Amino acid sequence: MKTSIATVSLSGDLRDKLEAIAKAGFDGVEIFENDFLVFDESPRQVGRMVRDYGLEITLFQPFRDFEGMPEPLRSRTFDRAERKFDVMQEMGTDLVLVCSNVSQAALGGLDRAAADFRELGERAAKRGLKVGYEALAWGRHIHDHRDAWEIVRRADHPNIGLILDSFHTLSRKIDVNSIRSIPKEKIFIIQLADAPLIDMDLLYWSRHYRNMPGEGDLPVLDFMRAVAATGYDGYLSLEIFNDQFRGGSPTAIAVDGRRSLIYLGDQVRRTEPESVLNVPDMPRRSDVKGISFIEFTADEAEASQLEALITGLGFVKTARHRSKNVSLFRQGDIRLVVNSDESGFAGASFMVHGTTAYAAGLLVDDAKAAVARAVALGAERFEQPVGPGETEVPAIRGVGGGILYFLDEGDELGRIWESEFQPVAADTSARPAGLVSIDHMAQTMRYEELLTWLLFYTSILDAHKTPMVDIIDPSGIVRSQVVENDSGSLRITMNGAENRNTLAGHFIAETFGSGIQHLAFSTNDIFATAEALSANGFVSLSISANYYDDLEARFGLDPALTERLKANNILYDRDDHGEYFQLYSPTYGEGLFFEVVERRGYRGYGAANAIFRIAALRKHLRPTGIPKT
Repeated sequence: MKTSIATVSLSGDLRDKLEAIAKAGFDGVEIFENDFLVFDESPRQVGRMVRDYGLEITLFQPFRDFEGMPEPLRSRTFDRAERKFDVMQEMGTDLVLVCSNVSQAALGGLDRAAADFRELGERAAKRGLKVGYEALAWGRHIHDHRDAWEIVRRADHPNIGLILDSFHTLSRKIDVNSIRSIPKEKIFIIQLADAPLIDMDLLYWSRHYRNMPGEGDLPVLDFMRAVAATGYDGYLSLEIFNDQFRGGSPTAIAVDGRRSLIYLGDQVRRTEPESVLNVPDMPRRSDVKGISFIEFTADEAEASQLEALITGLGFVKTARHRSKNVSLFRQGDIRLVVNSDESGFAGASFMVHGTTAYAAGLLVDDAKAAVARAVALGAERFEQPVGPGETEVPAIRGVGGGILYFLDEGDELGRIWESEFQPVAADTSARPAGLVSIDHMAQTMRYEELLTWLLFYTSILDAHKTPMVDIIDPSGIVRSQVVENDSGSLRITMNGAENRNTLAGHFIAETFGSGIQHLAFSTNDIFATAEALSANGFVSLSISANYYDDLEARFGLDPALTERLKANNILYDRDDHGEYFQLYSPTYGEGLFFEVVERRGYRGYGAANAIFRIAALRKHLRPTGIPKT
């Protein structure tokens, strides 16, 4: 499968963009005319630079307001086209994009437009060039790929073909199955873009809110399946207009772009077995059976404080690593690892970020296959030397440069807790609190990273994303989205902070990067758990009494239940499926905290309670320097 991306999708000057595109592994690049016009090199030099990066210029674009113009404007359009052809030949590309006319002067009529393209095809043929016609969703007369195809068909010229763009088709909800009957040789290139579902002007939506396939809400896979049914085997190219992308890292955006195309191609291959797209072979998305462990890094002094907090939550230290300063705590099916070893990645992570939950382990069906897929999709493999008797655990770099490990139930990885750890005498001073599993982990990141990591998880793991939710912090908005699977064995809440004054932004600033900010543990009886936690000396996060007065009125709760909730600082929510109970710890360090939840059929994450939780956490943090509002 040949991949390409338009330079308009990335930030920087043309050289910056080409370097990022090549580094990400693309085969080709669409040169957006404005990127060329503001660059201080000739067309010939630009073409040489592209080829020096190992790329092919797949398309020069756009050529606007061509078809259906009255004289004398019509003659002028052909003069402009000849000049475009001059530039293309010097640059070394043979395909130009002509987008449907938006000029108020344009005349309608399929035959008139076809005649114009027939003449343009003759001129292009003399130079060995090709012309691709694209229907803009906001075109004056042509805004449907079916009409654009009819014009191309009537033009009946070998140098005139069709360019299909998923955004223009899907934004107008045009039946994608109409693509299946188009001859593949008449499709000159496929442009792909996704977008969130927003009710707004099509032009504005297109120019500011496009994103990579799989990052939005449009049925891009259905579009691509229809394309594959034609037998198309040419370039898949990205044309992404996005304000956030144009201000971000060109390298990171390019990596996301190529990952999105490879993932899309893999989906097509699995659903359209006769597709001729040459997609890289990779294992299927991994089924996650659960979060196997969370690993913290801390030095000796801070480790003792962290371990005291963990013990207060009812965890018991059950084992020590045979050769490293690493302790294992257990409760139910939950494993928490505290790593105070100064060597290796954990020690380096502590030096940069302080005490953090820097690594997570996922239990999957095949750990090596999970990493193989991730690497095929552009993830960075993580490896470090292993000592005698240690098992190399397959892993990749994840959010904030942390580590995502993969375990399975095979002979080696399935026995790692026995082979690498030795039991220690259990401390019976703490009372088990009835925590049974990790309900979800919450990762906090800069808002501009959110799409990157959503695509990262959903392309590697058999999981889906939920709609975005706005979390109200007194100092700003935090955008939250969840990656989860159908069984509920994987839930990752992802919180994008837009400024450092929010609680989430404070966490990122103080820990020098994105990462796991809180863990939610599940219980089958939150009131019994609250009692056990209290007996352990655990102090829960104090919630305002006003919250409970409103809660009782809002849900019509029995006053006795309200008093039980209030006495234990338990928050409550309800949806169409059931009830949800939440209990929080105060923050540890610069924003890390824990949550205990009980689900009674409830499917959400207590978003309505976030404002009350944040207010309470901010009150707790304020003495350490988080700004007041």
